[in-house]
Amino acid sequence: MVLTTDSVPDQEKVTYWNEVLSRTLVPMTVSPRGTGPFDGRIATRRIGYLQVSTVEADAKRVSRTPALITPSCEALVAVGVQISGTATFAQGGRTTEVSEGDLVVYETGRPYSFDYPRRFTTHVFQLPRRTLSVPDGDIRRIAGDAIHTSGGVGAMLFPFLSSLTSVAGGHPPVIARRLADVFVDLLSTLITERAHPDGTEPDTVSGALLSRIREHIDRNLGDPDLSPESIAQAHGMSVRYLHRLFEGEETTVCRLIQRRRLEECSRELARRGRATPSVSAVAHRWGFSSPAHFSRVFRAAYGVPPREWRALHTAPDRLLAAPAGLSTTPSAPMPGGPRHPGASRLESR
Repeated sequence: MVLTTDSVPDQEKVTYWNEVLSRTLVPMTVSPRGTGPFDGRIATRRIGYLQVSTVEADAKRVSRTPALITPSCEALVAVGVQISGTATFAQGGRTTEVSEGDLVVYETGRPYSFDYPRRFTTHVFQLPRRTLSVPDGDIRRIAGDAIHTSGGVGAMLFPFLSSLTSVAGGHPPVIARRLADVFVDLLSTLITERAHPDGTEPDTVSGALLSRIREHIDRNLGDPDLSPESIAQAHGMSVRYLHRLFEGEETTVCRLIQRRRLEECSRELARRGRATPSVSAVAHRWGFSSPAHFSRVFRAAYGVPPREWRALHTAPDRLLAAPAGLSTTPSAPMPGGPRHPGASRLESR
């Protein structure tokens, strides 16, 4: 799709251009720098979930103000590549000068501005935030930096981005998706490289995140909608990054949730007292929406059905210690926990 001001009356060009940019990229305001008729052109293509736009226009300032950002707006991450001309970019209280060949990473969910003092050409790549396997803190750490493409990961990313602008839209869907995935992997690597110059993500960062995630899981075990998606959203990260955090934990997010739910159910079923809720009520309290599924996974983990477990632990002559071979902690692997980032729902549903 190509949109241009060529056939628009001079007095309507700025209004038209403002509408074009807001509809094609994200809502923003445009303030021309010159006094004559404004000229602009934008060509937009899609590669899977990645949008690629090339903008050529006269001197101007574009601003995405807080009033233009609504909760319903999808969280996007954008990469601007300066092809000709220069720009001053500002976001999050930081300002940087962007020269030809530089790129800048920014979030459309936060206010920002670009000031172009003369005619320019830039490529803009927009993708859903959820596709990036990096935490919000890393993105914000590099937003406002002009990233030179003469070295590091930027030197590998720049020619790939240049190629995408010329081939976008010319591939079947399965190939387009793979190209978008390559872009995401390179961009994630670039962000990590810039956010952590030593080349490694500090263990303390991952450890702190894992601790918060485990606490979040424990607080929300009773929510049947607890899932990798809801956990990632609550912690400002992608599902892919969430699964990556658990790669060294000898479990997956889904298996951890199911194991913790079973542990709490086993403890409650073994508790003695006058009030004895039904097995289905206990299962529901700890996030299992299907009694049949709960019974199946409980037996797989503990070797006996939930009702028998309760009888064994609450019989009058029963000692508090569990019989040989039974434990309040499941020892069998939890079924239903996918290990790949594409998994979206728990078996416990």
